[in-house]
Amino acid sequence: MKNIFLTGKPGVGKTTLILKILKELDLKAGGFYTKEIREGTARVGFAITNLKGETKTFAHVKFRSNYRVGKYRIDLAVLEQIGIKAIEEGISKKQLIIIDEIGKMELYSDKFQKAVIKALDSKSPVLGTITKSQLPFVKKVKSRKDVKVIEVTEGNRNELVDIIKAQILANQNL
Repeated sequence: MKNIFLTGKPGVGKTTLILKILKELDLKAGGFYTKEIREGTARVGFAITNLKGETKTFAHVKFRSNYRVGKYRIDLAVLEQIGIKAIEEGISKKQLIIIDEIGKMELYSDKFQKAVIKALDSKSPVLGTITKSQLPFVKKVKSRKDVKVIEVTEGNRNELVDIIKAQILANQNL
């Protein structure tokens, strides 16, 4: 399958799995990943990092924004500046595209949704994470014939590295 999305409970290791696969594949890739921001033991936000290493906070408890998921306020401009730009660069360079993640926060951006569809429709393979929620856009992505969704658990996450690497290598046009 050309496009692979990982799903699972928060904190199960989806992003860690993607970063490990990326490191082991040693392929040119575009896109982004997200990480929690913690103050002590409390999660206070999320940062977005493109694969060139540029990082910015895109959701935080202290932000002022009309866009909100739970206690987090979202800065859509950061998502669009880093995330969408990184997706589009990956498409233009025909690289493996990392989209971590398609979730409630990211779906406030119509531009982000369009970039995701553009990536899925491109010749480049996509490896990403996607929420378990059944939001309309999420259902649309999951129901595509060129998308495979894999649930990550503590029990399978280590064995998934080689399985996903093999699928990416078998379906790459890079």
